[in-house]
Amino acid sequence: MTFKTLGLIAPLLKAVEKQNYTEPTTIQEKAIPPILEGRDILASAQTGTGKTAGFTLPLLQILAQSEAIRRRPVRALVLTPTRELAAQVYESIKTYSEFLNMRSAVIFGGVNAKPQIATMQRGVDILVATPGRLLDLHSQRIFSLAKVEFFVLDEADRMLDMGFARDVNKILQLLPAQRQNLLFSATFSKEIKNLAGRFLQHPVTVEATPENTTVEKIVQKAYHVAKTSKTDLLVKLIKEGDWKQILIFTRTKSGANRLGKKLNKRGILSAEIHGDKSQNARVKALDNFKKGAVKALVATDVAARGLDIPLLPYVVNFELPNVPEDYVHRIGRTGRAGANGVAVSLVGHAEMAYLKDIEKLLKHSIPLEILDGFEPGEPTEEDLKPTKKPFVRNKKPSAKNNKRRQPARRTVAKGDSRK
Repeated sequence: MTFKTLGLIAPLLKAVEKQNYTEPTTIQEKAIPPILEGRDILASAQTGTGKTAGFTLPLLQILAQSEAIRRRPVRALVLTPTRELAAQVYESIKTYSEFLNMRSAVIFGGVNAKPQIATMQRGVDILVATPGRLLDLHSQRIFSLAKVEFFVLDEADRMLDMGFARDVNKILQLLPAQRQNLLFSATFSKEIKNLAGRFLQHPVTVEATPENTTVEKIVQKAYHVAKTSKTDLLVKLIKEGDWKQILIFTRTKSGANRLGKKLNKRGILSAEIHGDKSQNARVKALDNFKKGAVKALVATDVAARGLDIPLLPYVVNFELPNVPEDYVHRIGRTGRAGANGVAVSLVGHAEMAYLKDIEKLLKHSIPLEILDGFEPGEPTEEDLKPTKKPFVRNKKPSAKNNKRRQPARRTVAKGDSRK
C-alpha cells in the first residue's frame, strides 16, 4: 500500500514525499479512504500511530477539491484538548498543505490573543483550536463557524477527562447541521460512544490497534519501593543506566515541581511541564528536552498528552496513574517508529491496587522487582496515604471554574491562561 493508491492528489503526495514517508500507517490506510468518500469516522488510535496525518491529508484534499470561498470563512475546525497538541496539529497541516492554496491558523490560551485575532480577521480555511480560546473569540464575533464543512474532535477521551464536555457541546451547537465529522480517541469508553452518538452520522469505525493495547516493542518493568525512597531509586537508575533522555510522569503539578527540583539538585538536569506553566515555558522546556539540553522532562498527564518526542528511549511512571488507560497513553510515548523503548514504574504500597488494574487492562502481568537497598519494608502511614482523590470522569465544573469559563468581554486581555 502506498499513499498514491489511497487516492491522494499530487500536491499532497509531493508534501508527503518531502517528509520521506513512503508507506501509510495502519490508521492512515483505514481512515483516509472512507474520509475521502465523505463518511463520518469514529477512530481509536493512540498517539504515535500517525493519526494526525490520517485526518489532515484527506481534510486538505476535500477542501482543495471543493470550490474556495472568496472571504475564506472557517471551513474546517479541529478541536484539541491541549495547547501542545493544537500546535502540533497546526504544524502538520502547514507541512502537508505546502503545495496547496490553503490558509490555516491555531488559537489557544496562555498567550496574547491579539495576534490570533489579527490572523482570524484576515480569513482562514482551517482552524485548529482549544475549547476555551475558541469560545472566547467566537463570543467576541471575531469569526464565524457557520460555514464549517469539516469537524475533527481529536483526543476526545482526554477532552472529556479534562472537563470540556460542556464546551464541546456548546461548540457543536455553533456548527452547521450539514458537515462531515471525525472523532479520534485512544479508547472507546462508554462516555466516548455516547458523545459520538450525539453528532456522528452513520460513522465508519476504525481501529489502528486492538483497543487498549500497548506497543509490543516496549519493555515494561516495575519496582516495588517505599514512597519515600522513590527519588533515590530513580536517581540510581538514571545514573547507573546512563539514561540520556527520560520522560517522567507524576500525578500532580506540585509533585512535578518537587521532583524536578530534587533531580536538579542531584545533578540530573530537568525541566517540568504542566498546566501551571506558561505556554512559552512549556515550549522552551520541550525544546530543551528534545535538543538534549535537559536530560529529564517531568510532566503531568494533561501536559504530556499529544507531545511528539521522536525515538524517546525511556518513560518513567514516578507515580502510577489511577486510571489504567492513562498508563497506556504514558508508555506509548516510547517504542515509536519501530524503535525499542523501556517503561519503568515505581510502585509504592498504596499503588499496588493501581498496578493490578493496569495488568487487568493489559491482560498480562508486569514483572515487579525489589532492588537491594530499596526494599519497601512494612508500609508506614506515609506509604499508605491516598496518592490522589478517587477518579471521577466528567466531574461537573466548580462554581469557580464556571465563572472562569464565562465568555470574555469584547475587550481582549493580554493573556489568557486557559487551555
